[in-house]
Order: sequence, then C-alpha cells, then structure tokens
Amino acid sequence: MAKTKQFTISIDNHPGAVAEIAKTLGSAKVNILSLLGTSQGAGGIVQLLVDDPRRAKKALDSARVAYQETPAELHELPNKPGALAQVLDKLAAKGVNLASIHATAAKGGKKAVIVYTAEAAPMAATAGA
Repeated sequence: MAKTKQFTISIDNHPGAVAEIAKTLGSAKVNILSLLGTSQGAGGIVQLLVDDPRRAKKALDSARVAYQETPAELHELPNKPGALAQVLDKLAAKGVNLASIHATAAKGGKKAVIVYTAEAAPMAATAGA
C-alpha cells in the first residue's frame, strides 16, 4: 500500500479532451499510472494518478488546467475472486468511507491494484495487508 495523490480534472465533453491532458503530462515526462474518466452531458471528470505528482502539478499549472489534488491510497492485492471484497471489508470495519475507488488488473496477472480516496477524517485508517 502506498500513499499518493489523485488529480481530479473537470473537462468539457468533446473529442480530444482527455488526449489534451495526456499530451500535457506526456510532454512533461509524467507517466499516467491510472486514469478513470466519466462524462455526463456536456461535461466530464478525469481522475488520475501519476508517477511524479510534483511534476504533474507543474505541467498542469503551466497549461492552465484546473485540478483538485486529493490524498489517495494505492493498494496491491491478489488477482483472484474475493480479494477486493476482503480489502473493502477491512476498510469498512475501520470506518473508512470511500469518496472514490477504481481498480484494475492485467489479464493473467497475479496482482490487481485498487486506488481509493476517503473522506478527510478516516484517511489515516488503511486496509493493511
């Protein structure tokens, strides 16, 4: 488990909107580790984690891209049925109320990864391993 930062960016829902963010970060040599995007009507939200949050902030600021930075936890777990439920049960038992969550695993990979943000007070409580 690792503490990190999640960047949340509000975007206009049009072709290329997410590509513009990816290009801004890529040009600054920032690697996107995780990205979740959703749209609703004319707008959308992009949530992402990067390998270098400080460099990402500089790049986004230079490009005048507004963002919200939120503390997040990145947790590896076995890529098997029930593993996610076990981690989420531990978080719930510690009183962690999730504000956002996304998970991914490579097909055939042995590990999966979840990224979550929590409401401010319980952020110190984590799932453990």
